[in-house]
Amino acid sequence: MTDAEIPETHPRHDSLVTRHRIEAGVESGITSKQGLIAQGRGEAFDYLLGERTIESADAAARAAAAHLLRAEDPVISVNGNVAALVPDEVVELAEVVGAAIEVNLFNRTPERMQAIADHLREHGADEVLGLAADAQIPGLDHERAKVDADGIHSADVVVVPLEDGDRAAALAEMGKIEIVIDLNPLSRSAQVAAVPIVDNIIRAIPNIISNARDLQGASPEELAAIIDAFDADEALSAAERAIREGELTD
Repeated sequence: MTDAEIPETHPRHDSLVTRHRIEAGVESGITSKQGLIAQGRGEAFDYLLGERTIESADAAARAAAAHLLRAEDPVISVNGNVAALVPDEVVELAEVVGAAIEVNLFNRTPERMQAIADHLREHGADEVLGLAADAQIPGLDHERAKVDADGIHSADVVVVPLEDGDRAAALAEMGKIEIVIDLNPLSRSAQVAAVPIVDNIIRAIPNIISNARDLQGASPEELAAIIDAFDADEALSAAERAIREGELTD
């Protein structure tokens, strides 16, 4: 079954589409089998959130857009799940905010790295970083430490989609501004982020794009005001409240 064959009227349409994309990603060698588990965990949190973008996540997406527009060297990090779920959106966001795209994997093999880079190029990316791996993130002793010197290693703002706790903490130690998309507000990734977006990536990336387009003519002072007004701790608390107190639907 393809995305187009899933009726939009189906009550689980978005969930079924994301499951199908992850499954297709595994079959094509883009997504690891562990990515299936990660997708299921995220889907559970999304269900508890009501499968919607809550107000605090919307504010976080706007703060993320302001950070990216103000950045000198922004980079969007991509793993197998991200490449499978939102390749077009990642490429569009990179174009709107002038960011580089870099592949970074825990289960890293030359074949997967190349497959993801090729997949992103097929979806319109001009350049995909990550294959050079000529620099290291300090404090990590696994494959996610391998980054490009002119990419994540030198970036001032990094978009870290999906759960990535130890690398998120290490990047924070490097002084980078991290925009983390993670459906679990209690995860290490979300906790260390300058801008935690507790939302499904299929909603969060388009939301950042929309806000970035809206803010493209904003002055540095206006962008700074949006950034200063955002409270990461309050955003995480609001997301946790929504999960604990929200009303579930079928």
